Amino acid sequence: MSAQLNSDQTLEAFRRDTRAWLEANCPPEMRQPVVDEYDICWGGRRAKFKNDAQRVWLQKMAERGWTVPEWPKQYGGGGLSKDEARVLREELAALKCRPPLTSFGISMLGPALLKYGNEKQKSEHIPKIVRGEIRWCQGYSEPGAGSDLASLKTRADDHGDHFVVNGSKIWTSYGDKADWIFCLVRTSFTGKKQEGISFVLFDMESAGVTTSPIRLISGYSPFTQTFFDNVKVPKENLLGELNKGWTIAKYLLTHERNMIGGMGTQRVTPLSQLAIKNIGLAGGRLAEPALRTDIARFEMDALAFALTMNRVTDEAKAGNETGAMSSMLKYYGTELNKRRAELTMSVAGSEGLKFGDSHSEEQLAAMWLRTKANSIEGGTSEIQLNIIAKNVLRLPGA
Repeated sequence: MSAQLNSDQTLEAFRRDTRAWLEANCPPEMRQPVVDEYDICWGGRRAKFKNDAQRVWLQKMAERGWTVPEWPKQYGGGGLSKDEARVLREELAALKCRPPLTSFGISMLGPALLKYGNEKQKSEHIPKIVRGEIRWCQGYSEPGAGSDLASLKTRADDHGDHFVVNGSKIWTSYGDKADWIFCLVRTSFTGKKQEGISFVLFDMESAGVTTSPIRLISGYSPFTQTFFDNVKVPKENLLGELNKGWTIAKYLLTHERNMIGGMGTQRVTPLSQLAIKNIGLAGGRLAEPALRTDIARFEMDALAFALTMNRVTDEAKAGNETGAMSSMLKYYGTELNKRRAELTMSVAGSEGLKFGDSHSEEQLAAMWLRTKANSIEGGTSEIQLNIIAKNVLRLPGA
């Protein structure tokens, strides 16, 4: 009992210190809901900060390692325990602090590096991810290998101390803005298609790398097709074993799907507040009864999903792999995100149909269209349902 009391007291002291530090160091601008893509800090060599507050917030959190609070201190992470990290998340939420850094390095590559990387690779890449110095993109899908990822044909030929990579990738998120890429390549053409795939890392400024934007129905172009023409990749940039990249790819995909599913819990202005602002109240209640019911149902579902995400996160931090659970999170989170966008459009009425370049209220239609891609990227909803049927529900014939 005494040990438990001491532990609780220590954690409560950590909470007080954390709250005081956040109150003193999180700029007021970083406590406002995200209203457009420029409110999201991606970091990178070519980072463009929306304002000085965004830059300061990243710098201060990175100095403490709190961009990735549970990663090891030796690589720049926060080194916090599971309970301490939970307290930090709670205090960030209580103060409505924005994430200081959004990064594929954090949500996807970092966990793979920590699990499969050698010491040199960890020491080289992880501190830069923590500080937001390098922005990463993912080289998985190809024009002929989307959902059937194992059919990829981009090849890496052995040239002694380096590989020479040729081929192309498609749907490379922010490929034109990224500094480095983590990429699946074929290093052997014999055996099962899942064999002979390797996982390599290389600089997007390497000779022979080019990107071409893909314009979406929303009018925006967050994706590119990426081409590799005799790109030299040092063999020291091979992550894990040669021809064993499929294992790393599957591990990383669980983190990607968790990340995409997390869109269902992103902190934006609550729908109920938007509805009150746009429609108004009648007798203390939203003037549109049907819409009021839909918003209440959505906000309850969103809260339940957020609690589920927190539980799964805690389980993952305790060493339990999410596995096929990531498909459930990805499917539900992206469907929830689409519902949010549809309800936001309903709240805005005809004003929501505007397209604009600068004001958030003129981007609702584009945002609504963009959410359709959430249920495609990272594995379509249909693929996720197949995985859930086979690996979670164990349905016959799945």
